[in-house]
Amino acid sequence: MAVLPICISGNPVLHNIAEPVTKFDDDLKQLVEDMYETMDLAPGVGLAAPQVGIGKRIFVWSYDDQDEGPARGVAINPVLWITPPTVEELDDELESEGCLSFPGERFPLRRSERIRLEAVDLDNKPFTIEASGWFARVFQHEYDHLNGLLYVDRLVHPHSRAAHKAQRKNGWGKPDLAWMPGVDNLEG
Repeated sequence: MAVLPICISGNPVLHNIAEPVTKFDDDLKQLVEDMYETMDLAPGVGLAAPQVGIGKRIFVWSYDDQDEGPARGVAINPVLWITPPTVEELDDELESEGCLSFPGERFPLRRSERIRLEAVDLDNKPFTIEASGWFARVFQHEYDHLNGLLYVDRLVHPHSRAAHKAQRKNGWGKPDLAWMPGVDNLEG
């Protein structure tokens, strides 16, 4: 297993739609193991392949605080169905999230309360998970990565302005920027 560098906002792989996985082989298994190790060391609750420079439709998660599915898993070629989000006022504290590709920053974002994830596992076997709350948020966040979106791309004013300011302050928004979990002192 190996820890992989995590791409930072501005790296082109983060802003492109990921390609479907077509080969279910030992290379895929190794990539998933490396993603788990990278996510755990970062530390994070989810990690998508584009975040480690691989433009494929894969994400892993590790989230113990739920009862709706496995606490740890991989979704390959996922489809995500979401319920419409509420329109009430955004709670800056309860709805804040971070991202390993926008490390050290947190901003509030409205997400749907319930989702249905349909994907395949490492053996190309289909599975479905219905999730709510933070577990649903994790899936929505990682799924966005597969579609070339970072959570900061979804922010509304004034949070979108604060995210742009943070990007400029940190010198992000350029190609080929990455950080290494366990080496660099950055967290999502």
